[in-house]
Amino acid sequence: MSVLNTVPVWSDSSPATALREAIDLAGAAEAMGYHRYWVAEHHNTVSVASAAPAVLVGQLAAATSSLQVGSGGVMLPNHAPLVVAEEFGTLRALHPGRIDLGVGRAPVTDAATAVALRRAADADFPRQLVELIGYFDAPWPDAGRPVTAVPAAGNKPPIWLLGTSLDSARLAARLGLPYAFAHHFNPGGAAAAAAEYRRAFQPSPELDRPYVILAATVIVAETAPEAARLALPVAVSALRRRSGQSPQPLPTEEQAAAHPMGPVEREIVADRVRTHVIGDPAQVRARIAELVTTTGADELMATTAVRDYGQRLRSYELLVKAVASG
Repeated sequence: MSVLNTVPVWSDSSPATALREAIDLAGAAEAMGYHRYWVAEHHNTVSVASAAPAVLVGQLAAATSSLQVGSGGVMLPNHAPLVVAEEFGTLRALHPGRIDLGVGRAPVTDAATAVALRRAADADFPRQLVELIGYFDAPWPDAGRPVTAVPAAGNKPPIWLLGTSLDSARLAARLGLPYAFAHHFNPGGAAAAAAEYRRAFQPSPELDRPYVILAATVIVAETAPEAARLALPVAVSALRRRSGQSPQPLPTEEQAAAHPMGPVEREIVADRVRTHVIGDPAQVRARIAELVTTTGADELMATTAVRDYGQRLRSYELLVKAVASG
């Protein structure tokens, strides 16, 4: 059991508060017994404060003592592989054995911001990934290489490939990397991607057998209606985006409840509750068991976007108890 924090920003809060809560949650997750804690990369997204994963990972590692912390993930086409290697090599040197580097290829932003990031339109992600790995694998000092990522050599973190498709599953398998599937983005594709990854997996020096993390939306409350209420703001935010509304911070539960919805919108919200892991402890325990059976996931990574920080902590507490009693 692990945690994925998108560092959500609410309409009655601020990015600074979201970042402070993210650091506090890391300590709480460590105390609850969670194994891993990742933060994602998003740009020009007013509902997400996690724009600089490497910076935040350093703060998370400094605030904890045993928790595995990392990126879930760094979007490699937004960055020079050399810089990513230097950043995460530095983190690994400062926090030996505790840093993960999860990488993906999605833009996670709009076209104008992609230009501002200097993101290459024709970025060759597999080539970038191989280049990134090479900086960590190179010896230091190495007179035979014109460019050396000095902090990276000898400080290689586990490198995870993130994805939502069969293509990402095949690439992770071909390179012998552990694979993290974003079920919270594509619930229907998880089983097929995990199966394809295992079928095509080729052992590597880092990994001798396939390993799958399933990152999923998880909200647990004492009752199913309460869990659905807590899940409503993110669902309404998605509805707003579909309708072309200007980006906004996440609404409060009260604002979400007041959002006008017809039968189609209500069915979309209901489907979200059905397809994600949202409910009371018994329902969540059963849903996790179902996901593990259908995907063979080795690890569940829960992302819990709940406005009230105390209720967010309570959801993670109930999740641990629900899984332990299963």
